[in-house]
Amino acid sequence: MKTPARKRLMRDFRRLLQDPPAGISGSPQGNIFLWNAVIFGPDDTPWDGGMFKLTLKFTEDYPNKPPTVRFVTRMFHPNIFADGNICLDILKKQWSPVYDVSSLLTSIQSLLCDPDPYYYRLPSRSGNSNAKSPVDSEAARLFRENKREYNSRVKETVEQSWTAD
Repeated sequence: MKTPARKRLMRDFRRLLQDPPAGISGSPQGNIFLWNAVIFGPDDTPWDGGMFKLTLKFTEDYPNKPPTVRFVTRMFHPNIFADGNICLDILKKQWSPVYDVSSLLTSIQSLLCDPDPYYYRLPSRSGNSNAKSPVDSEAARLFRENKREYNSRVKETVEQSWTAD
């Protein structure tokens, strides 16, 4: 039986095959709820030439709830955690059912070149939801204070993406 989530994911897959965004690919891996994707670094940016692998895990609540998206490739970016999880508003509170896999991957590709180098909001131990903690403090600091060194580290990440499993 095809559930609404399965139908929507099949539609998203067909759209990705028929009209793929530049530098993006993705497909289910034997299970419509588990996808592998690749984002190529945008041209003329420090990410140019990189091939970055991701996993997307969907639930039966899709498209009403976002998938869990994680980079498999090691990343150096202010908004990407060491475990590959991504701090992006549309993956959290700003999610909308109008987003599909194509638009989601395009947003993540765009985030590579347009990070928010300041903070990811986390509730503090005291319950204060305005507490701030950096996602990747070193990447954020370099992005703000030393773009040359930041870009050098990004280029290292790009080179490592070629050989990563």
